[in-house]
Amino acid sequence: MDRLDAMTAFAAVADRKSFSSAARHLKMSPPAVTRLVAALEDHLGVALLRRTTRTVTVTDAGARYLERVKRILAETEEAENAAQAELATPSGRLVISAPVTFGRMHISPLVAEYLKLYPQVTGELLLSDRYVNLVDDGIDVALRIGELADSSLIARRAGSTRRVVVGAPKYLAVRGMPKTLADLKGHDIVRFIGGAVDWSFAGGERVELPARYFTNSVDSAIDYVVRNGGLVSLLAYQSADAVAAGALRIVLSDLERPALPIQFVYPTSRLLSSKVRAFIDLALATRRWEF
Repeated sequence: MDRLDAMTAFAAVADRKSFSSAARHLKMSPPAVTRLVAALEDHLGVALLRRTTRTVTVTDAGARYLERVKRILAETEEAENAAQAELATPSGRLVISAPVTFGRMHISPLVAEYLKLYPQVTGELLLSDRYVNLVDDGIDVALRIGELADSSLIARRAGSTRRVVVGAPKYLAVRGMPKTLADLKGHDIVRFIGGAVDWSFAGGERVELPARYFTNSVDSAIDYVVRNGGLVSLLAYQSADAVAAGALRIVLSDLERPALPIQFVYPTSRLLSSKVRAFIDLALATRRWEF
């Protein structure tokens, strides 16, 4: 039994809920597809499909196996495609998704650089802090911050960012530098509308803090805090410029949680085209997103 052929046959039957339909899709005979799936079940020692005279459904074990099979098949096909794509010139429409602030600060300049290198590509950058469905929304590649909850996506790490608490030097000189979590309760707090009502720190500690100022804009929050408005909890990349310029200082750095990964993601169900590969490769070769 060729393992990949058997996996391909099983995935086709599971998706189409029919051996005959899968056989037509694979350009094989129904008995050949049946033999491949049966051999795979014998090899695993578990039933992957329930067969009746009218329907074919996936068992619980089959559903769990199918998820991994699709990833294996997609990555195998991608590996084969990658060798061929080395000679292909990126072209066509490239749709990219990114968080609003990170996209404005880092992805937009990257797209401009990329489009100069590849004049046959048309770029489209969608900025949103909402996690969009890549397949449903026709997105080729997305920049995500944090651990992935969707196992159907393939990720390539591009950096990491901490979550930090920052305040203006003059504000801290007047109100005092917080040294413990309890000290935060004596400060003016900036919070994001719709965001968490508490801040989280190392060891899973959480502190609920009443806010003095609310906003739905990172830029507005930073501007308010720079003007001695109080303290705000942000991802480090968002306040990096203000911190580097001395307009903000990081506090309680010894209580920060582990850094979050910055990753490019794309669907396992979509082959990595030369235009997407070139975009990711350019980012990894020219950027250092470690905050």
